[in-house]
Amino acid sequence: MADGIEQKSSNQMWGGRFASGPSAIMEEINASIGFDKKLYAQDIRGSIAHATMLAAKAIISDEDKDKIIHGLNTILSEIEAGTFEFSRKLEDIHMNIEARLADLIGPAAGRLHTARSRNDQVALDFRLWVKEELQKTEGMLTALITAFLDRAQEHADTVMPGFTHLQTAQPVTFGHHCMAYVEMFGRDRARVRHAIEHMDESPIGAAALAGTGYPIDRHMTANALGFREPTRNSIDTVSDRDFALEFLSIASICATHLSRLAEEIVIWSTPQFGFIRLSDAFSTGSSIMPQKKNPDAAELVRAKTGRINGSLIALLTIMKGLPLAYSKDMQEDKEQVFDSAESLELAIAAMTGMIRDLEVRVDKMRDAAGSGYSTATDLADWLVREAGLPFRDAHHATGHAVALAEKKGCDLADLSLEELQAINPAITAGIFDVLSVEASVASRTSFGGTAPSEVRKQIAWWRTKN
Repeated sequence: MADGIEQKSSNQMWGGRFASGPSAIMEEINASIGFDKKLYAQDIRGSIAHATMLAAKAIISDEDKDKIIHGLNTILSEIEAGTFEFSRKLEDIHMNIEARLADLIGPAAGRLHTARSRNDQVALDFRLWVKEELQKTEGMLTALITAFLDRAQEHADTVMPGFTHLQTAQPVTFGHHCMAYVEMFGRDRARVRHAIEHMDESPIGAAALAGTGYPIDRHMTANALGFREPTRNSIDTVSDRDFALEFLSIASICATHLSRLAEEIVIWSTPQFGFIRLSDAFSTGSSIMPQKKNPDAAELVRAKTGRINGSLIALLTIMKGLPLAYSKDMQEDKEQVFDSAESLELAIAAMTGMIRDLEVRVDKMRDAAGSGYSTATDLADWLVREAGLPFRDAHHATGHAVALAEKKGCDLADLSLEELQAINPAITAGIFDVLSVEASVASRTSFGGTAPSEVRKQIAWWRTKN
């Protein structure tokens, strides 16, 4: 008798199909409760909506519905209070909740699973979780964008070197540089919003893969759960995870932007650059070198990108060879998403804090802005505009001027008018009006350019959009 009881309890989910319980190895590979318990709130929310719909369609009684909802709310309280006991033998969050519900309300618990499968149940829970996570990410990106807008406003006139190939190219403003990241993270936020729209469909009611013969109302459950509408194909509903892939893709792109920013913070905070100082809140010291102030927060943000990218590749690989419809492989979809969501949240929060707290060393940026003959393009443009030279001829003449300045060890603005006229007699004293870094940035008034006036226009536009 004892053996029979043990066999039944270890095998209750599968009913009479299997004669013996799972082996220890099978239990280990099959159980997902260690990570999918994170979905408890979504699972309970979905079950309440499902039970309410079943009662409304007279598939279960109102009495059973009330018992089910009361029991589910009790379980929610237990989990949030930390008193709920999760069991690996019950595999996943769905069966853990269902087993506890049976303990609390008896046979009525068995009616909750009418007209649904674990396949559409997990698709619902996971989709709800990802949707909520994207909504949280949207808010965090808005905070990061706001931090950049504030710094851009503050430094619309602050001159710094603009780089290509990490070589000094042309003078820009720090405000303009900040606005480049506003554009990047603005696109990330737009991708988040599009993803929310794409996944705004309710999976519940698709059942195992073919729908159900019960007279359910999927629009009712979709509305109750905050979805725009139910999904339109039951096979696709349970067999794809593109909403998770889209989340990971967005996370990877956003993390790449964060990593590029982190790299600049690491470089700019070195004594060799000295463009910024990080606050103590986002730095650490050295165990042996007392003078060190390490940009560890930025470095860790940079490292998180590899972790997030790895999660995207992992899930793409899991999904790439699966025939329709559901396969157990898809149980491996969640850990990557959970980990990436946590990593992305932490990285965005850390970067928002760093941008708000960092000290911009205006003098160091200004000194570096004129290095590397950064106004050479302004000299070439002046020769085209004022002297009528073809640009290629102007480019050639400017190259001679740079070579002369380099030989003399001075800036372009320090060459004499006679020396410049020896290169091209069309040059006049007016050339010196464009060779300062301030004049250079002020002249870049094309739409989206670095001129302080244009930077302020873009800031104002983003303030209305943000």
